[in-house]
Amino acid sequence: MGDDTIKLFISYCWTDQDHENWVLTLAEELVENGIHVVLDKWDLKEGHDSYAFMEKMVSDPDIKKVLIISDKKYAEKANQRDGGVGTETQIISPEIYKNQKQEKFVALVVERDELGAPYLPIYYNTRKYIDFCNVENYADSFELLLRWVYDKPLYKRPPLGKRPAFLEEQSGISLGTSLMAKRIIAGIKEAKPYRFGALDEYLSSFSLNIERFRIDAKPEEYDDILIDRINSFTVARDEFIFICITLCQYSDDLRIRRFHAFFERLIPYFRLHRGYEHDNDIFKFIANELFLYYVAVLLKYEKFQELDEFLAKEYMENEDSYGTELPAFLIFCNYLKSLGNRNSRLGLNKLSLHATLLKERCKHLEIDFNSIMQADYILFLRAEHLYDTSYTRWWPQTLIYAEYQRRPFEVFFRAQSQAYFDSLKDLLSFDNLSSFKLFIDEYYEGKREIPRWQFNSIHPKIFSNYEKLCTKK
Repeated sequence: MGDDTIKLFISYCWTDQDHENWVLTLAEELVENGIHVVLDKWDLKEGHDSYAFMEKMVSDPDIKKVLIISDKKYAEKANQRDGGVGTETQIISPEIYKNQKQEKFVALVVERDELGAPYLPIYYNTRKYIDFCNVENYADSFELLLRWVYDKPLYKRPPLGKRPAFLEEQSGISLGTSLMAKRIIAGIKEAKPYRFGALDEYLSSFSLNIERFRIDAKPEEYDDILIDRINSFTVARDEFIFICITLCQYSDDLRIRRFHAFFERLIPYFRLHRGYEHDNDIFKFIANELFLYYVAVLLKYEKFQELDEFLAKEYMENEDSYGTELPAFLIFCNYLKSLGNRNSRLGLNKLSLHATLLKERCKHLEIDFNSIMQADYILFLRAEHLYDTSYTRWWPQTLIYAEYQRRPFEVFFRAQSQAYFDSLKDLLSFDNLSSFKLFIDEYYEGKREIPRWQFNSIHPKIFSNYEKLCTKK
């Protein structure tokens, strides 16, 4: 017998020959499964002290498990302290009561009364047992028995996860939308009738409660609080992303107009609150990040037509906007003075602290930072082609990190296929490949300005897969 072989003692009653045979068969099956069984029929010989044999179950340190085969006769003898079972009860019961771990003893119930209650000794009544009453379930019961012997339970506690990030938020800010988000995701996956009404409620609550992130602080204190608030926003941002992803995966209706209305409701937060130039930077950062992720999700799931519809919409800031030229999506691209001040004050030497924060915060399982850069580049190209860049531009700040990429973004790599490019060109706002290439050429002919950060710049031909577009059918 090896050092790791488990010794198990069986306590039972000689009820009748059939029961004794059943116990013997069970013991043999346990032995076949690598367990050293201590059984009176095998180990109690003539001339041996029967009490000493019984006491081995608790006195022998090598016996790790004790099996109590409980039928009606066993329960009666145990309760009445009658015969050998009564003696074993006097030995077992104190051990069960004082043993806090309660892992050494287990009862196997093989008989029930007329009401279906298991026959068990009184001392064992409140403890879990293994049910062997149903012959049809013998295999399952025997597996449970083996798992108990080998300490390999069927249900194991999962590994302890990390403390939820939102509990570490110093500001303790919550939008109060977590339950709504879970309900929406379940509703979309199961095509519940309430799903779109719940989505409208969620987007409305989100845009209303974003006010909780407002910063009322002196200019010299603002950027420290800004970083804290940005970190606090992560939970709400990830909820928003999961909803967008779920819509793309499970619904043909992406509710583009509802998301446009949602982003439009964020614009009033851009207005100065107390007259400080940086006073609304927290809302500009939140809106810009959400916008980039929304575009990135639609690109990932190749919802080009829906994204084209979304980006074509204009934005009304308030009722005074009626009758005026409405701003396009460029309104979500802003320079944040507070981050510029922080970069200088702390000597961080970042070409764009805004871009650095976006990169550091991009830890989502579905949307990686390359997806964010791709979204930024698509928005840049569309804005450059459709709008007057002398007035305003979509500045693709995340592309600072694409300087050394030297490869096309995924949608342009796939656009080597003529059919794929045809599905993409409307989103880019071009009629055909020729017009797109003429546009890209202008950056290399000095007709358009390539975005630069000191010695870093973007590479439109490389990012757009210029040479290989539409080379495959």
